[in-house]
Amino acid sequence: MGNLQTKYVWEVPVRVTHWVIVLSIVILSVTGIFIGTPASLAQNSSQFVMGWIRFVHFVTAYVFTVSVFARIYWMFKGNRYANWRAFFPFKDEAYHNMIETFKFYIFISKKNPSTVGHNSLAGAAYTGIFFLYLVMICTGFALYSERAPQSLMHKLTGWLFILFSSQGIRLTHHMVMWCLIGFAIHHIYSSWLMDSNEKSGIISSIFTGYKTVRKKD
Repeated sequence: MGNLQTKYVWEVPVRVTHWVIVLSIVILSVTGIFIGTPASLAQNSSQFVMGWIRFVHFVTAYVFTVSVFARIYWMFKGNRYANWRAFFPFKDEAYHNMIETFKFYIFISKKNPSTVGHNSLAGAAYTGIFFLYLVMICTGFALYSERAPQSLMHKLTGWLFILFSSQGIRLTHHMVMWCLIGFAIHHIYSSWLMDSNEKSGIISSIFTGYKTVRKKD
């Protein structure tokens, strides 16, 4: 125990945006699946069930967008564990860490490269995930803007309709949703795996901000 210390790793903006994004993805996925394959839940047309589901979906989409851009902003203002450099592991040491972490994930190696913040593999994965977030935001608001072709939203996202059909954008939006759900499943698994191996409080750290690490770290 003398070689261990408690370190403040995840700042409040990181933790808040993390959980807002998590809850947003859950709500957006549930309402999005219903919007894509609607079922009749209302007893009569005055109940406005689909209207409320779409309303919840759209409001949550705005919350999700604000949270994503707030997290991107914090990549430039936060501590070194939240910094954008952690998401681009291009140095030789980081590349080696990425390979060794991947080998540990798939049980080829028993050695886990210990890191304080994100390991290099996770950092690279989050870069891809943030790209998918932006794809979801652009395609989602493009579909939303179809109702008002002269609106500001359509002017910002209408260029997508030059490149893709409306159905192509809708299909992309739907497929990326399943990619994010798949990532969430792996994220929970990998967090549990690393936490059980390192005993550093990875899972609890996203609530408290603190991890238990070796003093040399």
